Amino acid sequence: MDEESKRMEEGLNPALKGEGKGEMIKSNNNNNNGGCIIGDEKDTMAKGVDEIAEQEQPAVKQKRKRVATLDAFRGLTIVLMILVDDGGEAYPRIDHSPWNGCTLADFVMPFFLFIVGVAIALALKRVPKKKDAVKKIILRTLKLLFWGILLQGGYSHAPDDLDYGVDMKHIRWCGILQRIALVYCVVALIETFTTKLRPTTLGPGHLSIFTAYKWFGGFVAFLIYMITTFTLYVPDWSFVDHLEGDELKRYTVICGMRGHLGPACNAVGHVDRQVWGVNHLYSQPVWRRLKACTFSSPGEGPFREDAPSWCRAPFEPEGLLSSISAIISGTVGIHYGHVLIHFKDHSERLKQWVSMGFVLLILAIILHFTDAIPLNKQLYSFSYVCFTAGAAGIVFSAFYILIDVWGLRTPFLFLEWIGMNAMLVFVMAAEGIFAAFVNGWYYENPHNSLVHWIKKHIFVNVWHSERVGTLLYVIFAEITFWGVVAGVLHKLGIYWKL
Repeated sequence: MDEESKRMEEGLNPALKGEGKGEMIKSNNNNNNGGCIIGDEKDTMAKGVDEIAEQEQPAVKQKRKRVATLDAFRGLTIVLMILVDDGGEAYPRIDHSPWNGCTLADFVMPFFLFIVGVAIALALKRVPKKKDAVKKIILRTLKLLFWGILLQGGYSHAPDDLDYGVDMKHIRWCGILQRIALVYCVVALIETFTTKLRPTTLGPGHLSIFTAYKWFGGFVAFLIYMITTFTLYVPDWSFVDHLEGDELKRYTVICGMRGHLGPACNAVGHVDRQVWGVNHLYSQPVWRRLKACTFSSPGEGPFREDAPSWCRAPFEPEGLLSSISAIISGTVGIHYGHVLIHFKDHSERLKQWVSMGFVLLILAIILHFTDAIPLNKQLYSFSYVCFTAGAAGIVFSAFYILIDVWGLRTPFLFLEWIGMNAMLVFVMAAEGIFAAFVNGWYYENPHNSLVHWIKKHIFVNVWHSERVGTLLYVIFAEITFWGVVAGVLHKLGIYWKL
């Protein structure tokens, strides 16, 4: 493998500063979580022994150029999450699709997994000791699991509910960070243990990258998901719904079938009910916004009198079987990282990325519109994986052209800053921890807090519209605010690493 490729390495949290002309920065060897760095230095050409001895120049410290696209793409994903989470209630069309279909919110999770895959391919390019690499992978996985359960398991009620704590009988074991942890752990371990099995150079041909890197993890995940989804028998099941007060009512959902892709009797939900237990699943699934459940569809509203019983049932959108399917999203990201490593020319990289992105999009569209496998985020269907991974590849390629090829970094700096401190912004903004802290200081009534006052008097009342005011609040008081905070922290060299 050429010397340039051997010097490429990447971490999950960039902690490097100083974007000079040509976007060259010094690497911090002690920062194990640095941003994407590509060695762009060239060996000093020999000028003759006498000339070098005469000049007696000191050794030039090697520099490395980082691919800013990775930070910007990660920042874009965080921004989308904040937008759809806090603005989706006012604009249901951008919120998660109630079942089949794909909305703006449905791109967030696969975009996360895609960029995690790209980062893994670069971070584990050179593994001096597999034992050390495995330790780091396991430790990071455990950190992600801890934060995921703490933030989404029910312990935190941020931002509006100021109490905290969770009944262990109803704790939610799954969530966004938990899914990222699983995908990261699987694909990173496979990448680590297969590094030495690959050829050092690629053969000729457009498809040589596929022969050098086998999609082992993605292929196994595909088989497990597809076989289980279409062959597992789903029996009748029941759940208890909490009505007004302390009244409880038990409902039974009639199934007794295989291969069903609807809300009630799919294998994805059955696996989670058996593994985690129905009490530990997400209690407010998006299918409650279906027309079969409410007249307010696609928004939330009271249940119809003739609503099926499953409308009230829990369902885990980040469950076990769907997370196995999500491994494919991470595998696609790793492939894009491998292309970045082996192809040095911009045009070659873009040919690989764009062509694969369009192939995945076309395959997904065919599967969806022929009703073979509909796009479905809740089930994390194969067509959904292909569609969102293809979209991620196209967006990533567009960012690469604008930022790293044409050098238009300034318009995307706020995305880079957010991407550099993605974990911090996710916890404080997307999970509402900072807003909950501010809400904790109120006057007489919990709704008389600074956050509520700003939203009501500066945005909603000024525009005389709850929807427009909410959208502007999210854009300026959350996204723009945290972009500025992330920029200040970047200038100070402060990053939250896992």
